[in-house]
Amino acid sequence: MPRKVKLILNPMADMGRAWKTANDLRPIAQEFKGELTWSGTVYPTHAIELAKQAAEEGCDMVVALGGDGTAHEVVNGLMQVPAEKRPVMGVVPIGSGNDFAYSIGVNQKPDRALAHALKAETIRAVDIGRMTDEHGRVEYFDNTLGIGFDAVVTIRSHKLPIVKGFLMYLTAVIQTILLNHHPAKIHAETDAETWDAELLMFTLCNGPREGGGFMLSPDSKNDDGQLESVAVTNVSRAMMFRLVPEFMKGTHARFKQVRMGQFKKMSVTSNRPLYIHADGEIFTSFGSNLKKADFEIIPQALKVVHG
Repeated sequence: MPRKVKLILNPMADMGRAWKTANDLRPIAQEFKGELTWSGTVYPTHAIELAKQAAEEGCDMVVALGGDGTAHEVVNGLMQVPAEKRPVMGVVPIGSGNDFAYSIGVNQKPDRALAHALKAETIRAVDIGRMTDEHGRVEYFDNTLGIGFDAVVTIRSHKLPIVKGFLMYLTAVIQTILLNHHPAKIHAETDAETWDAELLMFTLCNGPREGGGFMLSPDSKNDDGQLESVAVTNVSRAMMFRLVPEFMKGTHARFKQVRMGQFKKMSVTSNRPLYIHADGEIFTSFGSNLKKADFEIIPQALKVVHG
């Protein structure tokens, strides 16, 4: 059992309902026998700073209470800490997608997830992806990184305050198919192969699912030392609509317009700006001119409380 724990809460997760959920979790936190403190995020990237600070203060566990964005920021904070001083990470899923929590088998009920995290009985090391763009900026990702289509979906989903969860992402998918049908010519070099293709969608997967229910890479495991890639070539809008239910079921690989691959390192160059999301957090958006980035997997980089 950990001795010193920091709980990092995003009160705006789950469309602002996370604050009430966290309040309901107080009795569980109060039963913890060690030293436990809460911190709430008040601006974007705040959880990165809080996680790094918690490690520097000697916490041996940091728990992310929020959605995939909160988990993503906590990961990015912990990955700035030397491996030998890096705390164990716990996740309490109270966001819209909760895909990282799904990939590590965490119970989707927040009270059970927090109780399980504080016991810390099942700890496993997971791989973490790292992106370095052409300007030298570094971003870590725990679950998926999307270029093109699903990055635009993410951008659009952030502008849909009425719907939540999987329905929010599905609505954004439909909007993107109708309004942002812009393929890019991609040149990719990996440790295994080099290829060129005109793509609408290009996603790098450390976990199997994104968007709360799209099984982009059903066989992905975040402890196998590699990333999977999922690419959709320049197909028609009608074909993209045809592929949506296949992505939901994880049966899209049987289509010739879908390219699947595995790698440990990859370099990507595009003739169009690379719109990118990392774990549902927007890295580049409309107006960016980023056209090159490198990606790699860092095996066994972070210890997490597994479900």
